[in-house]
Amino acid sequence: MPGADCRETRSACPYCGTGCGVLLRPDGAGGLAVRGDPDHPANRGRLCSKGLALGETLGLEGRLLAPQVNGQETDWDSALDLVAARFRQAVDRHGPDSVGFYLSGQMLTEDYYVANKLMKGFLGSANIDTNSRLCMASTVAGHKRAFGTDTVPGTYDDLDQADLIVLAGSNLAWCHPVLYQRILAAREKRGTKLVVIDPRRTASCDQADMHLKLRAGSDVALFNRLLTGLYEGGALDAEYLQHVEGLGGALEAAFASDASVTGLSDSEIAAFCRIWMGTEKVVTIFSQGVNQSISGTDKVNAILNCHLATGRIGKPGCGPFSVTGQPNAMGGREVGGLANMLACHMDLENRSHRAAVQEFWCAPAMPDRPGLKAVDLFRAAGDGRLKALWIIHTNPAVTMPEADAVRAAIKACDFTVVSDITAATDTARLADVLLPAAAWAEKDGTVTNSDRTISRQRAVLPPPGLARPDWDILADAGRRMGWSAAFDYQSPAQIFREHAVLSGLAGSFGLDFDISGLSRISDSDYESLGPVRWPVSRNRQGGRFFADGQFFHPDGKARMLPVRWRPPASAPDRQYPFRLNTGRIRDQWHTMTRTGRAARLSGHLAEPFADIHPEDARRLGVQPADLLRLSSPSGQAILRARITSDVQPGDLFVPIHWTGETAPSACVDTLVAAAVDPVSGQPESKAAVVAAERWQPAWYGFAVSCRPMAPRSEYWAMARTEAGYRAELAGVSPLADPEAAARDLFAQPEAGVQIMTDSGKGSTRLALFHNGKVMAALFTAPDPVAVSRDYLAGLPGTSAEGVLTGIPAADRPDPGPVVCACFNVGANTILNAIQSGGLVSIADVGTALHAGTNCGSCRPDIAELLARRPFRQAAE
Repeated sequence: MPGADCRETRSACPYCGTGCGVLLRPDGAGGLAVRGDPDHPANRGRLCSKGLALGETLGLEGRLLAPQVNGQETDWDSALDLVAARFRQAVDRHGPDSVGFYLSGQMLTEDYYVANKLMKGFLGSANIDTNSRLCMASTVAGHKRAFGTDTVPGTYDDLDQADLIVLAGSNLAWCHPVLYQRILAAREKRGTKLVVIDPRRTASCDQADMHLKLRAGSDVALFNRLLTGLYEGGALDAEYLQHVEGLGGALEAAFASDASVTGLSDSEIAAFCRIWMGTEKVVTIFSQGVNQSISGTDKVNAILNCHLATGRIGKPGCGPFSVTGQPNAMGGREVGGLANMLACHMDLENRSHRAAVQEFWCAPAMPDRPGLKAVDLFRAAGDGRLKALWIIHTNPAVTMPEADAVRAAIKACDFTVVSDITAATDTARLADVLLPAAAWAEKDGTVTNSDRTISRQRAVLPPPGLARPDWDILADAGRRMGWSAAFDYQSPAQIFREHAVLSGLAGSFGLDFDISGLSRISDSDYESLGPVRWPVSRNRQGGRFFADGQFFHPDGKARMLPVRWRPPASAPDRQYPFRLNTGRIRDQWHTMTRTGRAARLSGHLAEPFADIHPEDARRLGVQPADLLRLSSPSGQAILRARITSDVQPGDLFVPIHWTGETAPSACVDTLVAAAVDPVSGQPESKAAVVAAERWQPAWYGFAVSCRPMAPRSEYWAMARTEAGYRAELAGVSPLADPEAAARDLFAQPEAGVQIMTDSGKGSTRLALFHNGKVMAALFTAPDPVAVSRDYLAGLPGTSAEGVLTGIPAADRPDPGPVVCACFNVGANTILNAIQSGGLVSIADVGTALHAGTNCGSCRPDIAELLARRPFRQAAE
């Protein structure tokens, strides 16, 4: 393909479901230079802050380099012989449903395919699920109910052609920044309108024409009201409705709905109905705010109902569009990685589908009913029904709801295997067997993004130590379990061809997923395969679905569903008066196993926090920088209070990323109840109920160090910096000996110490030096410590004097917290440029500092800084 340096390798970004193409070039020192692929249709050369920092996340620090059994290193033969024996033993003694796999959207499609084949076709159980259950299972269920199969109707090109885009439960600006920039480009070019539906104000609202701040969980009521408005306004498409069943029932349920539960005014709802009804080309993008609910499937169908009723589906610039959270959540759906699916979108409970797959695989056993979905899978591990569990590339000990109980369940399971790139996760620490897997940039295979585009992920670095690709580990285990011929794979290309051939069977059943046109692809063609959108078959090539009104139910018609608003699983009460919302932040990914290694990605929001409305903060006596203790029926967490009107009174927002490795008191999923959607099995991660109170420790601390620290206090949160590490600390017992505490924290006995104590204020400032260089520093006080954190974070390893002042000298400016992670530009740098250069717009800031000119997700923050410029305040 044109446009790339000859030394560069085309691959795919391992973060969100946008599926951006990247160009990779080894730097000769074990790292990579990374840039966006200008020829990839998903991103056209753009990357977000996380993608740009991919090269900074590599290296051998913390890597698992050899198999381990009970904490002791061993060889592959010993480890896999044990794994094979224990799984076969469990099946022989307790039946196939005594074993389970829990997979991840980080796996490549070929890895997923082998895992699914091994579990469903040969071990004989459907107890194989994935962390995609936490992400998009409600969309899968909604698609199947409406369309007859799990089909994403449209493509990213629809974003360029839409006249109205509705973001429902999606902070696209932070979670899928490249797609958000595509929307803003359409807005600039064709005046595309943007409506955001979200209980809180997010960065996605910055450019919105309308923000509907509805109550958590009330999406069904809003879209039902939209459906009735479309009906009353004469906007239904009678011709298209010939291809749709269920209009009457859907309308009856919609008219019975009470839109007041949304908390929106009649005028707000009427304005939304007018703009939707009056715009022909409408795309509704939805994500976790819709999916992660006990009524997530109904929310999806409420959205689909509106598009089906008006024929706004499958046409350029039209359609409902689910954006997935993980890089290969779609690939997992395609190979049947969920407990209730078969490969290639075939149905596990369909006898013909099941028999066809069993015959194709020459499989000895096939389950005839769905297996245990994620929440029930770990419950089974905890109560003894599951005897052997294999977890691959995911961290359920902190990401599953009721995480404390899940951690206990994994520990209680008779035999647990974890395949990962590191042993330093909450889940890996509980494993009986650890298997070293190849990481991104070491793996070869394919991934599928949110608009059905299959891209190649290519290995550009060798796996370190004894690490191996996941497909190779799984296939080797299958051979050792006695199925040599079925798992005699030598390359991912061989697996891909088998998957493509199997998809032809799905096509013969009239299903959507069919890539049989690639079933004879050669190894060399597989190596050079460019992005391709499925289906790829004799009958169809890529493109949109459903414009022709042909669906995948037996009668060829779509289904509109009668859906009604149901409140979240738990209602706030006197004991638990707050509603808790959870989600991602801009520069971090999942549990930070990768992004946490890049210092600039921690510079924007370096500490876990809870957003709380000013009214609630006043009522609780909470001041800025105070710590909040949140309690729910399932656990507790301590986080920094961030007082903001972005959330509604009575609501809290907490990000999901921190773990026992980075902030053990801030694992948010300990607070989330394991309530699930009855159709999809997806947990309700957006509407837990909690109590909140100001947590008053005896002391607060801030520390920096050139080495990892070993905090022991009740609260701590540690993050990577360019110079080493930074940490926020707090403890309930007074520090009787601050120097001894510092020595324990930093583990640097060779360093000399400078200490300054203010007994009147109860504060201590302490620095460790070695050979004239600052090694570490600790600041403690009875109140939140007031120092220049970003300045101090850069001092370890330097000969800076005056470190104990906690503020920069005149010749060492403090850049402030990172605003633009793409170009590592801090808030103070931007403010100084605004003041000294007379900058008056985001474009001016971009010209001067490059900030905001790449993924654009920092532009709302830049706008806030511009609003604070002193000369504007003086003029006003």
